[in-house]
Amino acid sequence: MKKDWDFDEIIDRSNTGSMKWEPDVLREKFGNQRGNLLPLWVADMDFKSPFAVRQAMEKRLAHQVYGYTMPDPAYNEALISWYKRRHQWNINSKWILTSPGIVPVTNYLIQRFSKPGDNIMIQTPVYYPFAHSIISNGRSILENPLKIADGRYQMDFDDLEKKVKDPRVKVAILCSPHNPVGRVWTKEELVQFGRICLDNQVLVFADEIHCDLIMPGSKHVCFQDISQEFAQHSIAANAASKTFNIAGLQQSSLIIPNDQLRNEFSIYFETLGVGRKGTGTLFGAVATQAAYNGAEPWLDELLVYLYQNFLYLKQNLEERLPGLKVFDLEGTYLVWVDFRPLGLSSEKIIQVIEEDAGVAVDHGDWFGKNGAGFERFNIACPRSILRKAVEAVVAAFSK
Repeated sequence: MKKDWDFDEIIDRSNTGSMKWEPDVLREKFGNQRGNLLPLWVADMDFKSPFAVRQAMEKRLAHQVYGYTMPDPAYNEALISWYKRRHQWNINSKWILTSPGIVPVTNYLIQRFSKPGDNIMIQTPVYYPFAHSIISNGRSILENPLKIADGRYQMDFDDLEKKVKDPRVKVAILCSPHNPVGRVWTKEELVQFGRICLDNQVLVFADEIHCDLIMPGSKHVCFQDISQEFAQHSIAANAASKTFNIAGLQQSSLIIPNDQLRNEFSIYFETLGVGRKGTGTLFGAVATQAAYNGAEPWLDELLVYLYQNFLYLKQNLEERLPGLKVFDLEGTYLVWVDFRPLGLSSEKIIQVIEEDAGVAVDHGDWFGKNGAGFERFNIACPRSILRKAVEAVVAAFSK
């Protein structure tokens, strides 16, 4: 296949309404004087989506009629084939529902499978929209904080087992691979996590949106594929959005093997006006199907490029800012960096990165109080942009 991509190419994203690059968004998030920060924050990529995706969308666009559309069986077939090839997981077509993104689904699931006042468990530091979804729906956050052992994040199973015995805990959100710490959980870890949740009648919601972004030496294990029992007591969410840089198209999928859970969710979808099978968007479905069917070579080379970006970031930050810790990246393109050894307060770290370096990253305390002093870097950009950001950060802290 002829190569039709160049990850070093810089794409001008200005005046496209990009959440990541839009000055008004940067000012709103980071302060009135921060509209020109170099953005390494929002988790989308600065690369062109694969040619197969663009070609399929252009073909559909050329049809010139964009009316109501029914779910295409070919969409499910593409998803099933992808997961069988990439993850050796056999998904039944009837298990699949679609939705306009995983964040909306997180809210729907909390609303349907818990009541106001119930507890929803998350493993902090973790993707901060989880906490927002819990609070905004009148539920309570129950933290099962991750712990650092031997320089690596691990689950605290003793804490988990103690806390989920509370009958008010209805749902445990599993971020797999984990955002922001970059862990790809092993099968053994997932088995222990799942066993504790199931023994205490806690529904597992597995957000596996980053499952295709796996670095060398790691292997993603689909939670529901571990056992029939796990499959029957969980709901999994996945999407092509992070993998192929199509998050703006608002398309994701739910995998629900349990007939009763799926039926309950389908009925709830209907009350929300999105249909019993769920819904996404016309072009989101077209792009997802095309990506799964025709963009695998693009992804394979992307993973090589991302890992080289990670190695560049890790080497330069750790060697040139002694004491700083860059956690090994097993999955995602989001790198978790511990600035605490530099001896500065969390507030000072943020000030130096924003004011002196002029870089926008996701600050650790957004992910939970145990993230204070850490920063999350999005390395899914041309290396020249990453180099510019790293040089600015190193120079700012070297002062």
